[in-house]
Amino acid sequence: MRILIVEDDRKVAAFIQSGLQEEGNAVDVLHDGLSAGEQAAAVNYDAVVLDLMLPGRTGFQVLRDIRARKAEMPVIILTAKDSIDERITGLDGGADDYMVKPFALAELSARLRALLRRGTPHESTLRVGDLEVDTIRRTVRRAGQPIELKPKEYALLEFLMRNSDRPVTRSLIIEHVWNIHFDSVSNVVEVHINGLRAKVDRGFAVPLIHTVRGVGYMLTDAPR
Repeated sequence: MRILIVEDDRKVAAFIQSGLQEEGNAVDVLHDGLSAGEQAAAVNYDAVVLDLMLPGRTGFQVLRDIRARKAEMPVIILTAKDSIDERITGLDGGADDYMVKPFALAELSARLRALLRRGTPHESTLRVGDLEVDTIRRTVRRAGQPIELKPKEYALLEFLMRNSDRPVTRSLIIEHVWNIHFDSVSNVVEVHINGLRAKVDRGFAVPLIHTVRGVGYMLTDAPR
């Protein structure tokens, strides 16, 4: 997932960013509400974690900006405001979920995954041929055999699985799996693709990860 965190408390923001990145997510952080709406509209985020008490513009104002531009983008409000009225205002204002500080990072991560499952036509178990990914347990099997992946390898495979049977560019992969700008010189995608192939395709008669010349990569079990 690529996630935007809008949180003015830099320690809290860094804590969330570090934890979500350890799980293989790409994470961007903003510390005020002034540009949050524009940032959310400009980048294809999978979800936004939004504080309410922000300098510049309140979280409620940012939420209205997001809903005006990207009505379907999942948003979780994460705030110290815990009154029933504020929860109702946040949810009625367009938030998909509402969490109160202090919070458990594991629960926030689980709620983000739940929002992604809710907003996608794919099931929580993704399948291509004999390859199966359980997005809840974050486990991978091929032909019934478990495959151990590092966090970035898993994030890359899940992204390819969610876009199966269609080519994805290197720049799109970098945007969703790494929170860095596209660099035509960097070989980070190729390195991780090669690592995935060694674990997912090696030893099997049918390769699933394919290079699409001049475009990028595609995961498919269709003959090529």
